[in-house]
Amino acid sequence: MAVSPQVEPRPTTAAPADRDRTAERWFLTAAERGNDATRLPAWSRGNRVRPLVDGATYFPALSAALAAAGEGDLVLFADWQGDPDQRLTEHGPTVAEALTAAAERGALVKGLVWRSPREWQRLAPTRRRHLAQRVRGGAQVVLDQRVRSAGSHHQKFFVVRYAGRPDDDVAFVGSLDPAHSRRDDATHAGDPQPLAFGKAYGPNPSWHDIHTEVRGPAVADVETVFRERWEDRAPLSLLPWQASGDLVRRAVRRLRQRPAPLPPQQPAPPPVPGGSGSCAVQLLRTYPPRRPRYPFAPEGEFSIAAAHAKALRRARRLVYVEEQFLWSRQVVQVFADALSTAPQLQLVVLVPREPKRGGIAAPPLLLGQVDALRVLREAGGDRVHVFDVENHRGEPVYVHSKVSVVDDVWACVRSDNLNRRSWTHDSELSVAVLDEVRDQREPADPAGLGDGARRFARDLRLQLVREHLDRTGPHGDHGHDDLVDPDSAVAALHRSAAALDAWHAGGRRGPRPPGRLRVHADPVLTRRQRVLAALPYRLVLDPAAPRRR
Repeated sequence: MAVSPQVEPRPTTAAPADRDRTAERWFLTAAERGNDATRLPAWSRGNRVRPLVDGATYFPALSAALAAAGEGDLVLFADWQGDPDQRLTEHGPTVAEALTAAAERGALVKGLVWRSPREWQRLAPTRRRHLAQRVRGGAQVVLDQRVRSAGSHHQKFFVVRYAGRPDDDVAFVGSLDPAHSRRDDATHAGDPQPLAFGKAYGPNPSWHDIHTEVRGPAVADVETVFRERWEDRAPLSLLPWQASGDLVRRAVRRLRQRPAPLPPQQPAPPPVPGGSGSCAVQLLRTYPPRRPRYPFAPEGEFSIAAAHAKALRRARRLVYVEEQFLWSRQVVQVFADALSTAPQLQLVVLVPREPKRGGIAAPPLLLGQVDALRVLREAGGDRVHVFDVENHRGEPVYVHSKVSVVDDVWACVRSDNLNRRSWTHDSELSVAVLDEVRDQREPADPAGLGDGARRFARDLRLQLVREHLDRTGPHGDHGHDDLVDPDSAVAALHRSAAALDAWHAGGRRGPRPPGRLRVHADPVLTRRQRVLAALPYRLVLDPAAPRRR
């Protein structure tokens, strides 16, 4: 397949001579992406980006976008996992029903879902095949195992492009799969369609997560990510037990295998007019070296890792992170380097209280976190603040969200985890946002570098923190002024967590303090547990792919 050289930022409207140049200081240039085979621009301007916190916010937005798709429209999606019967709203439709209905109305519906190689991994390959078979009406959903050995496709996104209505085009990118347990809301009472896992989370686990809704020129960039994967001519699987099964299914026409050609890509949507289209958006990816090579990333792409390294070099006051798997010493080293360089920098991290799986499966899942926290604490000492979250019933909330916010300037909503697997081994797609509108609340320039705080990044951090502190007052309410300043925000987090910890320690007597944060207890593993966990951790849970360059 012919590829185009990587291009610089996608042009939008004519830029004034004094256009904010902050994006050039924070985003990767085309050269820094390190992949000149991709058709992606370095970034685009003129976008509106809306954070969709928790599945009960994302799923209805996705449902509405799919319901509006019909004759001549285009629906593209890629996911790590999907359940066809997962309801997008309380009364439906399900994921499969929404996609099938769009196809039956005349939309072209195409999907890529990762194909798990082994049942014993408990990653439910039959559920993925079920999704591929249940989406009908002429839609094509392909099971995709074109990955590095022991890798996965971990990207999670939808694109809906409407014929003749480019202003309505929308993309959804983040860390939410259309699957069981995800349709939880800010109360974290759980999804009525739960996915059972560790006993610590109870029969109806609470699930905290995030996605983004993107409108504007960046929608075409998300579409390009899909098209590059769809057009890959490598066999969908080289695993013999899958290839033989494919022959049988193809013979009975139960599962179409080869991706059918897509129509030519239409021009990018126009910039969103007015002040709402103020976001520069950069798509970041991981693709490992693979045989046969990805035609759009023949040497791999590691722009998620490179972008974090660049952004963290500018960090001075506060890095806010929500993360499912804080595992790898190599990955957290970029955070540790930032802590060592900037003596006032504070790092706040939210993680799950317990792994999804307990028993003998827990030590390998905890080993990476033990080492990662040690590296961070050696670099930052008491400037490293790690919390977990519970609901008002006192049950832990599973933190699946993947967010990085640096000094209220650069924000990244991610599919990737902070581990070697996500930064080197699996396919990932994350969206970095830099709002060209400055936030004037003090401190207006927390890092002191002249970049100023930016509206999207600051509002995202405050929205997340307010949920965790049970502060749901209106935007800009003076009762939340202490959360704007980095130092006072960290102090507020600690006060809330300390009060809740003390309430639990005192037998839960008296009214429960507001807030949901608890100080996270660093995992402790015996020497024997560490030795036994080391091999499965490094080879299975958190492998690292070498870089060719």
